[in-house]
Amino acid sequence: MRASPVAVEVWRSTTVESRHRVQLAVATTDGRVLHRQGATDVSMFPRSALKPLQALPFIETGAADASGSDAAEIALACASHGGEPMHVERVLAWLERLGLGAPDLECGAHAPAYAAAADALKAKGAAPTAAHNNCSGKHTAMLATARHLGEPTRGYLAPDHPVQRRVRQTLEHLLGEALPEPAVDGCGVPNWPMTVGGLARAMARSLHHGASAERIRHAMRAHPDLVAGTGRLCTALMTHLPDIVAKTGAEGVFVALLPRQGLALAVKAEDGASRAAEVALLAVLAKLLPNEPGFEALAPFARPTLQNVAGKAVGRILPAPGWPDW
Repeated sequence: MRASPVAVEVWRSTTVESRHRVQLAVATTDGRVLHRQGATDVSMFPRSALKPLQALPFIETGAADASGSDAAEIALACASHGGEPMHVERVLAWLERLGLGAPDLECGAHAPAYAAAADALKAKGAAPTAAHNNCSGKHTAMLATARHLGEPTRGYLAPDHPVQRRVRQTLEHLLGEALPEPAVDGCGVPNWPMTVGGLARAMARSLHHGASAERIRHAMRAHPDLVAGTGRLCTALMTHLPDIVAKTGAEGVFVALLPRQGLALAVKAEDGASRAAEVALLAVLAKLLPNEPGFEALAPFARPTLQNVAGKAVGRILPAPGWPDW
């Protein structure tokens, strides 16, 4: 195990105020780790970065076609959305088509992550439902799979439910190794510990997983606004960089797929800071994709400005010198 380097620095005026250590792995489709930084062999939780892989059984069982799901719903199956109307209305319509509703989602309710949507809901005097949960699309896809295969729709979160067993089998196939027992993710589904190197390898191998994985990538690229939403890096990346597929996860995890190059990368900020994962990821992508003009539009994410309460710029968040160092 090697110590993880400082990858991101937070500057207030001319002084570094905070430093973030980040693990990085870049893998090829044959499972080789081409580049690594830091403690990439230490277990962590990939959280929602797994969603494009968790969605594979939804396609492969025929549930997507049987339920009439289009690319927009497949993108929602991979989403950590902001609870904007474009997300919630599609989830509710999808559930209705399945003969289900928001109470059938076992992910729990929380206010929309997108502040304007949360404010609008509050102004109407309405309470959030499970459809506002950022994971409601993934849960609807899991319900659709259970419904298609005649399995119980209640209790689909349990690790021994057929829905979750299929997800585990898919992950183990892509990892090429058995997974330990899972923990419980924020939305209630199992989340299996793995290393950053393992996550990058699984993502890279999914590039050769066949038509189902390609269909998921196409859906995410066709509907980047549904994968995340207004002001989010996942959406911006897939809008401005050709062919890139990207997905964030809680606690400072981020993955990106580069199909043209046959590469996938995973980063994990060791302190769980999303701001560090985003800046570190973009610095790696800039090195892998030199002279890509789309990075100009991503500057607010690549080098975010720190503002005080009055809105005045007081600092920057920057990649540390030499990151990444290959």
